[in-house]
Amino acid sequence: MQERIIADEDHTGTTRTPRRARWARVAVGAAAGLAWAGALRAWMAELSGPMSAVSWGTFEGVLLPGLIVGAAFGWASGIGPVASARERRMLRWCAAAPLAFAIAPLFRPGALVDLFTEGLGGGAVLVALTAIGGGYAIGGGRPIWARVVCGVLAFGISVVGALLTGPLVRGSALALTTPRGAWLAVFDLALMFVLIAASSIPFRRLSPDG
Repeated sequence: MQERIIADEDHTGTTRTPRRARWARVAVGAAAGLAWAGALRAWMAELSGPMSAVSWGTFEGVLLPGLIVGAAFGWASGIGPVASARERRMLRWCAAAPLAFAIAPLFRPGALVDLFTEGLGGGAVLVALTAIGGGYAIGGGRPIWARVVCGVLAFGISVVGALLTGPLVRGSALALTTPRGAWLAVFDLALMFVLIAASSIPFRRLSPDG
């Protein structure tokens, strides 16, 4: 039986992604997001050192957001250049998906108070906003000046954060002059660049006739 198509050919003759293929993209994206979140947790463990501990909060605060963000980007990747009005609205939600990394930890008891009184959890907010800004910058279209500003900020924050986080948290143990400190900085930078690249998927150029 012919595979079901999400929508008939539009007036441009473009056929939309088959439903089965779109769900496959969502599944692959979710798996990739889960793997990325697992790598992020490994980076966090290395940054924390002996004080690091894994709890059930790791699943709801790190792994679950990664799965959600990956699934959103997987769905967005299945949207062709000619998108319907509904798909364009959904792409806006997908573009904001990295905020899940900032929102999910706030459900931990006392997390909201810690954020506003001690700044704990602010790093997750910065990561999410950096990813969205970087994705906007390399996604295509839109005013070039806005993309340049967002790109400079996003990549600048990523580089500075990668270079300074280890030494600021653990001092000489993660200094950039040590193999472990240099490795952690490269790991941090790679994680951010991958997230920024993935975050550009919902921002890519669409046909104005969608």
